[in-house]
Amino acid sequence: MDILIAITLPFLGTTLGALMVFFIKEELDERLEKTLLGFASGVMVAASVWSLLIPSMELTQHLEKLSFLPVVIGLFAGFGVLLLIDEIVPHLHFKTGEVEGVKSGLKRDTMLMLAMTIHNFPEGAAAGAMIAGVLNNDATMTMSSALILSLGIAIQNFPEGAVVALPLKTEGGSSLKAFIMGTLSGIVEPIAAIMMIFFAKYMHGLLPYMLSFAAGAMLYVVVEELIPESNGGKHSNIATIGFALGFAIMMVLDITLG
Repeated sequence: MDILIAITLPFLGTTLGALMVFFIKEELDERLEKTLLGFASGVMVAASVWSLLIPSMELTQHLEKLSFLPVVIGLFAGFGVLLLIDEIVPHLHFKTGEVEGVKSGLKRDTMLMLAMTIHNFPEGAAAGAMIAGVLNNDATMTMSSALILSLGIAIQNFPEGAVVALPLKTEGGSSLKAFIMGTLSGIVEPIAAIMMIFFAKYMHGLLPYMLSFAAGAMLYVVVEELIPESNGGKHSNIATIGFALGFAIMMVLDITLG
């Protein structure tokens, strides 16, 4: 039961965020949006460090002086894969509407969905890697820590679900369509989690790489998308405060409850 909760919590966070289209008539206030984006960035960075990179390092201690190597390889692999996907997959930035990736004739909604998939896959992979460690009976990871990571991702998915869904409504779409699109933006997360659990089951030795890979992928999303979007234009200081708050909350949750 705990595993099912850990897998589905991030998706639930996105769904609840997208549900805001039925309660908010206009798009989010700019200050609130920047605060929420900064908050999400802080949660993801803290989760990358305490829930993924540190456990990955603990799993490689037996390598002594080379214990850093699997962690660094996984970290750069996470960055590299997301960078490659960002370059070749046609997608649309949420905030600016800028099209990236190879040229294509895809519709706007399709490219927006691809952008959501790119954005949310690392979070699902992170939750799955953590759960995989628990299932493999690694002493450095517990079910509590896996649930805390999933809860942290769900918390930062709530504002993301709203930030994605509300613009779709204000652009002329119906509330129901905006809600469905916002909800579907998170469906890739449980899929990614299950994929990571499956791979870790048969390739136990790759777990340190998988943990740091997920961290690298999450950090890429923060640096490439969330921070630029939250710091662009006015009120960037509010986004910074949101980042600090999100980072602190996730750090406290992981240390005290994990």
